[in-house]
Amino acid sequence: MNKTWLGIFFSALIWSGTYPKDYLIWILETAPAMIAFVVLIATRRKFRLTGLAYSLILIHSLILMVGGHYTYAEVPLFDWLKDTFNLDRNNYDKVGHFAQGFIPAIIAREILIRNHVVESIKWLNFFIICICLAISAVYELIEWWVALLSQEAAEAFLGTQGYIWDTQSDMAYALLGAILALTMLSRIHDQQLGKLAAGSVQAS
Repeated sequence: MNKTWLGIFFSALIWSGTYPKDYLIWILETAPAMIAFVVLIATRRKFRLTGLAYSLILIHSLILMVGGHYTYAEVPLFDWLKDTFNLDRNNYDKVGHFAQGFIPAIIAREILIRNHVVESIKWLNFFIICICLAISAVYELIEWWVALLSQEAAEAFLGTQGYIWDTQSDMAYALLGAILALTMLSRIHDQQLGKLAAGSVQAS
């Protein structure tokens, strides 16, 4: 996490919070990004992450900030895609839920590997996928609770757009994201983990 990372993060956050569609929705949607930032600052010395992990966290934060600014059902680019390809709905929320599996998969992988929680690669991948599905399920529960507490913000926050299988498809996208992250990024991640470990040894 360097100055460039911080500059992009806070520039996007300021833009996102400038006249959003709804301030309550903005707070709800961007809260995970702000919580993640606090956690990263608190752990940066004891548990510095790989560059890949930091980059993915930034990407996920940007996705959340865009969704918070417009609401997930009204992101302009995906409205254009909806109209151009005659789609039934604005599918930006699916990007968010795909990222909800893709990014946590690498974060979970890094934590499990560096803490030597699981030695077998097969079991490692299994537990990572389980963790990502658990995160997705918890987020769906949070959406449900928010909907119950705030009827006014419920539809915008849930972003179901009338799709009755929205919750199930959200979790399916998170599952797909987790599987693709492990398939595509594990080798690069292992290389960065090796460099990080070598740097720690030299520093000590």
